[in-house]
Amino acid sequence: MTTMKAVRIHEFGGPEGLIYEEAPRPEPEAGEVLIKVMAAGINPIDLMIGAGGFEEMVPHTLPLILGWDVAGTVEALGTGVSGFAVGDAVFAVADLRRDGAYAEYVVVSAAALCPKPTMIDFTTAAAVPLAATTAWEALFEQANLAAGQTILIHGGGGSVGGFAVQFAKAKGARVIATASAADAAYVLSLGADLVVDYKSQNFEDVAKDVDAVLDTIGGDTQARSWQTLRDGGVLVTTLAIMTDSSEAAARGVQGKAFSSHPDGAILAEI
Repeated sequence: MTTMKAVRIHEFGGPEGLIYEEAPRPEPEAGEVLIKVMAAGINPIDLMIGAGGFEEMVPHTLPLILGWDVAGTVEALGTGVSGFAVGDAVFAVADLRRDGAYAEYVVVSAAALCPKPTMIDFTTAAAVPLAATTAWEALFEQANLAAGQTILIHGGGGSVGGFAVQFAKAKGARVIATASAADAAYVLSLGADLVVDYKSQNFEDVAKDVDAVLDTIGGDTQARSWQTLRDGGVLVTTLAIMTDSSEAAARGVQGKAFSSHPDGAILAEI
């Protein structure tokens, strides 16, 4: 059995359970690609899965390798894979149901793979896939955001929110974003038309009759967001739990909770 170095967990819990050790090196099956990892991204979902918080939705087998954002080079191709060659520089979101990229090698579906842009290095590329894909899907597959519309984006200073601000602005939408005062200048530089300091302002007093809301916060923020929507507007959340709102339903406002899926075509578009 061929092995590799990896960081694994043997039980669910906190980061103290991460163990650097030898692990079996995966082999690509049909339609898959083996990537030699140059950089792996760290996301909140790593902590959630590592703590066992996703086991009802996405069960895992222990020991488990975390980390599903990856950039690296193609090491081997499974049968039926075309469009990639050994040595190609690539990046992707790996399958959340399987071992991740805190390792020397990881297997990824060819459909999730995208050539790495030459203008960014591997470390930068590994910070992109999950957050950027999530933002893209939220805006254009869930909210169907169009040019000329107005969107309220919560957490504009975060990874998903930051990408969403840029994508929405590039689409021609008007962007209102919530962020801390410390992040306001940064979020404006990303393209936001208006930044609301969530610590000192009530965003619902500023954002009115918006076409869409992207919620990356949940809780009270989500509950207060319904009133900012125009009749027929849509609230999209990256969280698993939607706040129930009979008032929203009466006004024909939609609420959508979704989980991002790996998609190389979206990364190529981005």
